[in-house]
Amino acid sequence: MNMKKKQDGSNLTVFVSGRIDTVTAPEFEQYLKESLDGIQSLTIDFKDVNYVSSAGLRVLLSYHKKMMKEGGMKLVHVNEAVNDVFEVTGFDEILDYEKG
Repeated sequence: MNMKKKQDGSNLTVFVSGRIDTVTAPEFEQYLKESLDGIQSLTIDFKDVNYVSSAGLRVLLSYHKKMMKEGGMKLVHVNEAVNDVFEVTGFDEILDYEKG
């Protein structure tokens, strides 16, 4: 998994590629934690994410709740494989995301 970020004022976009799974989810969580000081709006670009496990879903849910208090979190460019995981787990009803 690789991550990079782009900040525009209080808006942050995090670009993630690879798998968000049991091995990489702690790194993803730490990266978000270190990046959110002063951030009101978080966008996570899933264009190059090909798999999300339950560990990854836990991180997404945690930061969804955290960012709802600040201004919001949105996922963009979610592919069909990840969208299927969201639908099966009910996360499609929780997360704000766009398929892409």
